[in-house]
This record gives sequence, C-alpha cells and structure tokens, in this order.
Amino acid sequence: METHASKKISVDQTLELLDKNMTDYQRLKPVPFEEFLSILNAKPSQILRNIFQAFHDMIKTYVVEPEETISEEGDQLSFTNYDCSKLFVEGSENPFFTDMLFANRFMKQMEYLRHGAQQNRIYIFYGPHGCGKSTFLNNLLKKFEQYANTEEGLRYEIVWRLNIKKLQDKEKSLTVSAFEKLIHYVEKGEDTFKQGTNEKIFGSADAEYIEIPCVSHDNPFLAIPKDQRRIVLDELIKNDEFKWRLFTEKEYEWVFKEEVCTICSSIYHSLLERLGNPSEVYKMLYARPYYFNRRIGNGISVFNPGDSPLKQNVLSNEILQNRINSLFQDSNIISYLYSRFAKINNGIYALMDIKSHNIERMVELHNIISEGLHKVEDIEERVDSLFFALMNPEDKRSIRDFPSFEDRIQYIDIPYILDMKTEVKIFINIFGRHIEGGFLPMVLENFARVIICTRIGKKSQALAEWIKDPAKYKNFCDDQLMLLKMELFSGNIPKWLEEEDIKSLDNKMLKKIIAESEIYGKEGLSGRDSIKLFDQFYSKYAKEDRLVNMSDLCTFINKLDDTAKRMIPPGFMDSLLRMYDYSVLQQVKESLYYYNEEQIAKDIKNYISAVTNEIDSVVKCIFTKEEIHVTEAFLESIENRLISSNMDKKRRDEIRKDVLKEYTTRTLTHEIMIEEKNITETRLFESLYDRYVHNLKKRVLEPFIENENFRNAIKDFDTEKFKTHDKRIKKDVKFLVDNLCKKFGYTIQGANEACIYVIDNDLANKFK
Repeated sequence: METHASKKISVDQTLELLDKNMTDYQRLKPVPFEEFLSILNAKPSQILRNIFQAFHDMIKTYVVEPEETISEEGDQLSFTNYDCSKLFVEGSENPFFTDMLFANRFMKQMEYLRHGAQQNRIYIFYGPHGCGKSTFLNNLLKKFEQYANTEEGLRYEIVWRLNIKKLQDKEKSLTVSAFEKLIHYVEKGEDTFKQGTNEKIFGSADAEYIEIPCVSHDNPFLAIPKDQRRIVLDELIKNDEFKWRLFTEKEYEWVFKEEVCTICSSIYHSLLERLGNPSEVYKMLYARPYYFNRRIGNGISVFNPGDSPLKQNVLSNEILQNRINSLFQDSNIISYLYSRFAKINNGIYALMDIKSHNIERMVELHNIISEGLHKVEDIEERVDSLFFALMNPEDKRSIRDFPSFEDRIQYIDIPYILDMKTEVKIFINIFGRHIEGGFLPMVLENFARVIICTRIGKKSQALAEWIKDPAKYKNFCDDQLMLLKMELFSGNIPKWLEEEDIKSLDNKMLKKIIAESEIYGKEGLSGRDSIKLFDQFYSKYAKEDRLVNMSDLCTFINKLDDTAKRMIPPGFMDSLLRMYDYSVLQQVKESLYYYNEEQIAKDIKNYISAVTNEIDSVVKCIFTKEEIHVTEAFLESIENRLISSNMDKKRRDEIRKDVLKEYTTRTLTHEIMIEEKNITETRLFESLYDRYVHNLKKRVLEPFIENENFRNAIKDFDTEKFKTHDKRIKKDVKFLVDNLCKKFGYTIQGANEACIYVIDNDLANKFK
C-alpha cells in the first residue's frame, strides 16, 4: 500500500518536473532598458517591428513560396503555387484550404502590409455564404497569436518600474498635514506612523517600486525623444542592408515619427523633471515581451455581431492612479485613463460579419482608421492596429452611408473554391483519407470538377482569344473550355495542349484569364452544398466489393434535384465523360504497350543508313556497325512500324526522299559534323523515334478489339478461372494490370475494374 510519504515524494517530483519544464514566466520577465538596447543591437530587424511588419513576417514564416511558377519554363508565367498549409491547415481544428487564385490574391495584399500607407485601412474579407470566411479568419488569428508568443515573433512593450525610495528624497518627500501627522504620532508613535502611511500608499511596507505597464503596448525604443533616435540607431546598429532600409524606406518611418502614449509621455517628463537626469529615468524604464491572448483581448480583440456593446469604454485603475498621485503629489500630472482600443494598439481588431452590433463598431472605427486617433475624455489616444472584418455581399449596404469610408477599405475576395485539387482536399479532410481508396482514379477529381463548373463563368473572352478552335480538344475538354479553365486555375498547364497554344500562353494572356476569375466563385454550389452532395454520393455508391466509377457519378448527377442540376452547364457532363473515357483508354494503351528502346533505336539507325544507299546493296551501318542488305522488304519492315502497313509505293518513296534530304542537308553536315551531336540527339532521329513509338501504341489495342480470349482473361483476372487461360494471354494481362498499378496508381481491383469499363463501353472503337 502506498504510504503518505511516498505520495508526498511523487507530488514533489511532479512539481519539480513542472518547475523545470514550464519556463514561460521567465520569457515574460521585464528586462532593463539597457539590456533591451543590447537585444536591439543584436536583432534590430526583429525588435523594430510594428504590427504590420510583424504580421507580414508571420505570413512569410508560415507560407512556403516555391521557386517555380505555374509554368514549367519558370520565367514565362508569374503565378506562384503558394503552400499555405502551415498557415491554415496544420494544427487547426477546422482547416481552411486555399486554392491558387486566392493564395496569390491574399499574398499580394499581405506584401503591401510592409508599407506605411496601408496602416490607415481596414481589410474586409468579402465572400458569399459557405465560402469559409470565419474559418479563414479564426485560423489566421490563431496562427498569429502563436507566432507572436514565440521567440521568432517576439516584440517588446514598455513597462515602468518607478523606484519609490529614489523618488522620495528629502526635498520632495511625501507629506501629510501637520494635524494628521500629530494625531498619528500621538496615537501610534512615529515609527508606526511612517510604516502605516507607506502601506496605505504603496501597498506594503517593503515595496521597492510601482510597476506601470504601457496600456498601448508601445515599443520601448519610442521612449527615446524623436530628435535623438537617428543618432542612437546610427551608433547602435552596424552598417548593413537593414540599417540602410531603416534609414531610407517608408515602412520604417514610424520609428522616427511616432510618439509614446500620453501616459508614458507624462511619466517620462515627470521623472525627468524630478530626477534631472535622463540616464536615471531610463533606469526605471523596462521592456517586456508583448504577450498576445485573444481570450482576454490582449493584442487581439474579436467581436461577433451578437456581442453587446460595452457600457464603459473609458477605463482606469483607481488603485494604481492613487499610487501615482501620491508618489508625484499631483493628481493631474499623470492621468491613467485609456480606452479598450489601447489594448489592441499594435495588435489586431477583428469584426466577424458587419451586421447587428458590429455595424456600430464599424462606424466607430471610421475616425480611428482615418486619423489613427481616438479621444478618451481630454486625451488623444493613438491607435495603430490591424483592422480585419468579414462581410457577406448583402451586408455591403451597411457602409453605404459613409462614402469616405470606401477609400479606407481594402476588399479581399474569398470566393468558393475554383481549384479541383483543393476541393478534393476538403472532402478528404471532412470524410477521412480512406475515401480515396473507394474511387477509381480520376472519378473523385471529376466529382470536384462538377461542383466547380457551377461556380465559374460559362464563356470566357480571354480563352476565346487564345484558343481559336476549341473543337480540336474535344477529347480533353468541353466546348466552352471550362475544363481547361479549371486546370489553369489550379496552376497546371495541361500536357494535351498543342505546342502552338502553349507558346501563345504568355504572361499577358494568362493575366487576362486569371483576371476573369475575379468575378467567379460568387455563385453556384457553396462549400456546404458541396459537402452535403458528396456525403450523399459517397454514402450511396461506396461499396466494399467495388469501387465508385464514372458511371456512378453520371447516374448520381442525372438524379439531382432541378435546383442543383440547373447549375451544371448543358453538355458539361457529356464532355466530362468523354474526357474520362479518352484518358482511361490512354492509360490502358500506355500500360499495354511494351517496347525495347534499344531495338527501336537500332531499327532507326539502320533505316537511316539504308536510305542513303542503293537498293540491293550490302552496307555496314556507320551507327550500329551491323551489315545491312538494303532491300524493299527490309525498308518496308521498318516503315510499317514508322507509319503504316498499308502505305502505297509512292508514299514510301516520298518518305525515303525526305529522310535522305534531312540527313544530308542537316543531320550529317550540321548536327553531327559541326555541332558534334550523337545521331540519337539529332532532329531526324527524334522525329523517327516518336513516330515509331506512336504507331506501336496505336496497335496495342488490337487484342481488345479482335481477341475475345484476351477480353475474357481480363474479366477473370485474380480469380481461379484466370488459370485456365493461355499462357501468353495471362502474361499480357498481368503485364497490363501491373503497369496500371505502377504508372497510374491503380489498385489491382481498380485496374481490373478500369479494364472491364474500357471493354464494356467499347472505348477502343469509340475513339478508333
């Protein structure tokens, strides 16, 4: 049985462990101003930050910015695939997923935060119901709170420690009336009187100082008079890039122009008058970390529309005010009054939806944002904060009565997701990663495409200007090129685009297309609608013994109610199905195709050598060193793989002449002799190689069309019946299934079902 002593030891060990591991209190300890200057000397760029610069640094810390752009060519196009998962997803109870369009829009605005002109603004995140605005802002504020309370995000604020003994010198000691002093002296004796007076004024007989925190969270450096700051910084900071930026760039103007709050200013001047020595004043000035806590409104204040207005906006601390008055013997010299806005100075003030009581708060912000000042009785209180708000489209009328306010508002649209990959991430986050295994490849993504097609415009002037003949992409895209838009909006340039169209997609054209996206995502199926529909779809069609396929998706969409179905453009589902059918057929062809690269290269080298010699001659190939008998049969055997087996004699002669001409005028005389290229690096070889491979792939589907045994073997794969099939057919089918799994991410079950889908829908003939 555990004894009382052993329990005591266990408790003591636990407390000792906590004492060892919990060090937050040490990090929050104030440091003397002298030590603060040493920290500033070591880390000037971190210490000299206001809320706008700190918030910008937080964004840069959490958002990964890859070097490559939307284009594989790198410098051609300028839209970045930002990874915002650390900012909005990791560690979040309710992740917010950003698509490429919003991420670029958001990051562009965040970059502006470093500039001083952005301070007198309110940032309104504007979007329709169900787009995730509240989740976005809550995650953003949570991440900033975490960042601000780390070493990397640390900023300092002023706290005064007024030394009582030093201020109570003989000439300026605290006094009481002679009559009061006499009464106390008679009743309690002189010693008791002195002790009692100190306790009443300062709280205890052994109090060494009065601690007065800056209610506005001002940077301690601002306690230095403005005319001395440049000299101090020039002495304190070494000559480097940051110092040059500090002294020249607009974003650091606040360091030289801003003043401390009226309370700190009054304390400073009172101490200077009393002590007569600035160095003695700075000995009572301390710096402590600016601790952010949304729950108590310290540094971050968030208001919901239903939060009632506060009855008292002017705050004070009567006990502290009495101590200040008693110490300085003047009730007017330092007035410890402030508003609730002071608690978020150099912090964040956020309104969740501009309606109900938040309309009043928005109106109250008008003068604060315009002037950066707030009147607290007779005192002007400076407020430099980040102001955020959320707004639904119908709430915009709430600020129409303040036309001057429009100049101070920066709208940042949060539309519905327009990127298929991001929409899929939302499904996986809500329903679990296991859902991916319940679909055939591409089907889950196609469900997301159906959702997104309701959110984007049906016609695009920019796309019409770019793609002159959409019909040429009928196997990959719809007539309105909406599927192409979705690819571009997700940061992907499809490989099925022709080279001419890829070249014409320059930065100017892409910007036109992206600019059109600004009007999308405000209508259509909302995020909530999308989740609801996916739940219905998955619940109905996901089975343990089979995977959800494209036929299931088409059936589900056809049975939707009229409201949802009307949002889907006419003909879109037909185009989506055709794209899927063509894609899965290409995957099967690629997986069936087997070739020996070495043998193909040898055939082409021998063919090039053969056409440069006479028929019936026997020559040694200069590339393979093999002896070749140049006959019609030899040339035709390779030409049948290069082009077609039913080509006439005239066409064969034309091809041979073209090869001979290219070889003699460019390949041999320029590429090989001058550029010293290997034959495999020449344009002629690469062209013949591509044609050879292309024609081999065209023929790989012949077993699907002509061999019933092959089709039956696929259906029987992974069953006992499969063993009864021909050895050669079993080998080919296994090769096909293995390649589908290896190259395209199918499971064995998925590969089998995909092949059966191709067979049952006769896709080989559909696209023949």
